[in-house]
Amino acid sequence: MFFDQAKIHIKAGDGGNGIVAFRREKYVPRGGPSGGNGGRGGHVYLVADPDLNTLHAFQHQLHFRAERGQHGGSADKTGASGPDLHIAVPPGTLVYDADTGELLADLAQPGQQALVARGGRGGRGNAAFKSARNKAPRLAEKGEAGEERRLELELKLLADVGIIGVPNAGKSTLLSVVSAARPKIADYPFTTVTPNLGVAEVDHRQIVLIDIPGLMEGAHLGVGLGLDFLRHIERTRMLIHLLGGDSPDPLGDFEAVNQELALFKPAVLDKPQLVVLNKMDLPEAQALWPTVEATIAARGLPVLSISAATQQNIRQLLYKVQEMLDALPALEAEADEAELVELTPAEDEKAFRIHALPDDTWLVEGIAIERAAQMTNWDYYEAAMRFQRILRAMGIADALREAGVQDGHTVQIGDKELVWGYENAFGE
Repeated sequence: MFFDQAKIHIKAGDGGNGIVAFRREKYVPRGGPSGGNGGRGGHVYLVADPDLNTLHAFQHQLHFRAERGQHGGSADKTGASGPDLHIAVPPGTLVYDADTGELLADLAQPGQQALVARGGRGGRGNAAFKSARNKAPRLAEKGEAGEERRLELELKLLADVGIIGVPNAGKSTLLSVVSAARPKIADYPFTTVTPNLGVAEVDHRQIVLIDIPGLMEGAHLGVGLGLDFLRHIERTRMLIHLLGGDSPDPLGDFEAVNQELALFKPAVLDKPQLVVLNKMDLPEAQALWPTVEATIAARGLPVLSISAATQQNIRQLLYKVQEMLDALPALEAEADEAELVELTPAEDEKAFRIHALPDDTWLVEGIAIERAAQMTNWDYYEAAMRFQRILRAMGIADALREAGVQDGHTVQIGDKELVWGYENAFGE
């Protein structure tokens, strides 16, 4: 089965914890604080791998987690950073936020990569808090939690040429003749059920072709396999519009397919089309050819006749395709790396919001204050006092008082619940 959509959950590594330690060496009195910082957690990258052409791997693995950073050590030793996690996806993968639908990255070219989750920074050890006023601090931070989110992946296969047409026009047969691709071929009453990629060679130059499963009326609305594979046409540079020589009305088929393309996305019709009447080994195709040739030529489109089954005019077809590709503007050079995705919201990190909840509970929301609460190591008294100073410095303590918080009320910041006390902002 062909997989061109998937949803995954990613989690960057948490930062390592800082530690509280003091230098103790012989003949070194009052050595001072020496607790090291924790290491950064591993980032998560998506990387376009040219060896992949489906999202099949994500049907078996949905959760990806980078390693956390190591904790700090004594003697001012910083913990090792967690290794970054690189997740391979096929070129042509679009990356969306599964919750908001926002497009995060378009990995169109092999080797492109996008940072989709940042590892948490390491917590600071007590050596980082040493000052003239506090020469022996007894506090350290926990590591910051790594970013996580759900992603929706959508693949639009990359190819030079898309082969389109109604079911049974002979698209899969043509692909098998001009390349090493071996799609399932039979006289089905319906159509191929998966797109197939193939590589043809013309004078030592390669042409990548994709067989788009047969289109039918209503494809743009999802009829048949419509929307499942129409997206793959968008990545092609030109189209081979294959007409079946055994069709009772090949010109009507031509109009119907183009109408579906226009209803799906009008820009697709701007791609160059080479119209090809297939099955010229059949008498009925030979009878239709003069009419088809005259009608298509009158529209200003190039037109050829072939027989994929007997390989009649196949080389001429490939030379014509290469000629049309050469006439197209050169592809713009792509950047080696996709723009890095910032998962942190664009809002001011120091901004905060206060909400009154039932049962004398107050909720404080804000990027900076939630991060501070999460990284505070509440096992250390000095760390709790430092968090209270942060509340006062950011204006949150005054804002809570103005909102009506009272002694004994619960204040929730992130996943931490604290009891308010007027003397020191929070009571024991």
